[in-house]
This record gives sequence, C-alpha cells and structure tokens, in this order.
Amino acid sequence: MAKPIVLCADSTCDLSPELIEKYNVHILPLHVNLDGNSYMDGVDMTPDEIYAYYREHKVLPTTAATNMAEYIDFVTPFIEAGNDVIYVNLGSGISVTHNNCRMAAEDTPGLYAIDSGNLSTGMGHVVIAAAERIAAGMPVEQIVEEVRAFTKKVEASFVVDTLEFLHKGGRCSAVAMLGANVLKLKPCIEVNNDDSTMTVGKKYRGSLDKVLVEYVKDRLEGRDDICTDRIFITHSGISDERVQLVREAIEQYMHFDEVLITRAGCTISAHCGPNTLGILFARK
Repeated sequence: MAKPIVLCADSTCDLSPELIEKYNVHILPLHVNLDGNSYMDGVDMTPDEIYAYYREHKVLPTTAATNMAEYIDFVTPFIEAGNDVIYVNLGSGISVTHNNCRMAAEDTPGLYAIDSGNLSTGMGHVVIAAAERIAAGMPVEQIVEEVRAFTKKVEASFVVDTLEFLHKGGRCSAVAMLGANVLKLKPCIEVNNDDSTMTVGKKYRGSLDKVLVEYVKDRLEGRDDICTDRIFITHSGISDERVQLVREAIEQYMHFDEVLITRAGCTISAHCGPNTLGILFARK
C-alpha cells in the first residue's frame, strides 16, 4: 500500500497563507541575518521591517540557506509517522538549499528533493503542481518525475523599480545604478529555466505605471503557448492601484482561470527592494 505524501517547501515559494493552507504545504523558513542577529523569513522578520531598517541604517540583511541537518530535523517527524515527503526547493542556480536537501534525502529514505529551478511564485507554481498530483493520488515516483519535467515550463520574471537594493547587495555597480537612475531605466529580471540563474532582459524606461503595462504586453501579447489555468502577480510591496493596473493589463491579452496576487518574502524583497513586480505563469 502506498504511503501518504506530505508536501514541503522553502519559504521562498512566496505562496500566500491561504494558498499554503489550501494545498496543505509545510513551509520551512530560510534564515535572514541582519546586523548580527538571525531571523526566520516571514516568521520574525518581514519585508517591511527590512525596508524600515534600511531607511534608518542603510544596512541590508543577508540570507542563509537551510542546512542539511535542518532539513532532516524538519522532515523526520513526517517520515516517522509513515509518510513520504516531497520537498520543493529554491532553484539550485540561486541557492545551495537544494543541494543541502538532496544530500539530506540521500540519508533519509522517503524524502524526495525537487529542484524548482526557480524562485518566488515561479517556485510556487512547482509547489502547486506537486500538490495537485498528490491530491490526484499519483504514486510518489510519478509525481517527482512529472514535477521535475514541469519545472522547465515555468516562466518567471520581475520588473525592478530601483537598482538601489541590488547595488547595496553587491549585484549592481555604482556606474550602472547611476546610469539607470539618470535614464529612468527599470530592468526586467528573468529566470533561466536551464540553470535557474537570473539574467537582465529588457530595460524599460519611463514611469513605473507605464513600464508595468508595457511589461505585461511584452510577456503575453500574441502568445498561444501559455497555460491559462493560473497566473501569479507577485510583488515586493506595491500599491493596490498598481496591482489592479497589472491585473487589467493581463485581461487585455489573456484570460486566466485564476489570477493569484501574492507578496514576496524577505529573500526577494531584500535583493530587489519595494515596487518590484512580476507576472509568473507556465507554458503548455
């Protein structure tokens, strides 16, 4: 008889509390280190607290991956209770979390580690894909195989309003930041499905409202290769009016059964800063 399956994920999947409950996902927070203190992403540290601290002290946190022992400690109670565990990780090209979880799985029969190849709700799409297959009663090996194949179909990108946070975190030179500010450039950051690395795509110019509408058009217009079951609008702290602007822009080009709006956690927010927004969906 097949064992029940428990679904777990890193906190960087950025699913809302409602979606976490709906799909019965067990979340393990990543570590957020700020000014000598360690916090848990989304538990005792929030993006708004990061922004407030940065405004006052000009210091940003660093994030630390979950280690192998922490993964084993987290999943052992589920396995000892007679379950298999599917664990979806932040993309291996972005963090060592998956490698740590994979090594934990080598020492823990019943633990299956999946490299999402993505971040934020790009990873969230992968978590939901696993949850739907668990609910359908598929065998664990089949779920793992299908979900690993699905990771290559997720399309994730974000428009960054300011390069200040990327610069402060060492991911953007002062010259590039100055040039972008002078020209009012807002780059699109894209996730590469092959190795889960992030690259700079189109560099938009103009007001954020104008850029967001143009960005949605670029991602959706004229395409027939997109799954229309769901799309995420995920942001790092932005006005409700801009979220609605993006939602209306999406409807101009494509109808989705679900338009899910989520707030990014500490990891994305600390790297990209406020007013970052992305639309994330899957291809057929």
